[in-house]
Amino acid sequence: MSEYRTAASDGAGFGAGSSPQILRTSVKLASLFLILPLSACGLNKVAAPPEVAYDYHDRHPVVLAEAEHTIDVFPPPLGSRLDNESYLRIRDFVSRYRKLGQGKITVLAPTGGVQGSGRASVDEVRHALAAAGAEHSVFVGTYPVADPSLAAPIRLSFIGVKAKVKGNCGEWPDDLASGGSFEGWQNKTYWNFGCANQTTLAAQVADPRDLATPRGETPADIETRMRAINNVRKGVDPNTQWATKSTSISAVGGN
Repeated sequence: MSEYRTAASDGAGFGAGSSPQILRTSVKLASLFLILPLSACGLNKVAAPPEVAYDYHDRHPVVLAEAEHTIDVFPPPLGSRLDNESYLRIRDFVSRYRKLGQGKITVLAPTGGVQGSGRASVDEVRHALAAAGAEHSVFVGTYPVADPSLAAPIRLSFIGVKAKVKGNCGEWPDDLASGGSFEGWQNKTYWNFGCANQTTLAAQVADPRDLATPRGETPADIETRMRAINNVRKGVDPNTQWATKSTSISAVGGN
């Protein structure tokens, strides 16, 4: 009986006559090529952050920094004294200094103005600072008046913790009407968006430290607590019901 042989049986390709070692190597290589794309998919689970922050909280964050706190006290005409509003502003300024400030309070009197009453009012400002509790923490200096036609106030300042926006507002790195570029067609907020709102929020914070940590709890109302405990002991409902009487602002339109 004659033996029928083909090219495959003679060892060409991966037929029955192929070497077992070559076959095993080929199977391993094929398996490796199938696994590599799957493993690459698992490596990129976290997308890279964008080059430019899209949210205004990231572009213009409110931060706490050592900055200058200032107020301007406008001196009265010659022969007059500081009014009550100026004293209240100075007292509030000293209160913020004792809570947030460090170093000395700087008092700068204008020189070169037409009125010449700024220097005369420095003593009153110092007395107001001393009355508010900053008697030994004052440094007095002068500054030149650039325009004599404008009001020249007495400037009080100190260095302390302050809430401010990181960076400057009013920056426009891109053209808002760049319809001819690819960036102009993207649905993104412009760079300066939200900066004014963040600046206003930082200026309205009474205590900048509240942005970092909450304040400590104040002591409980002892009278309210004892009233509730006594009602529980008596078997009375300790709930408080506030009765309000509806009052009409005007008689127009009926009650």
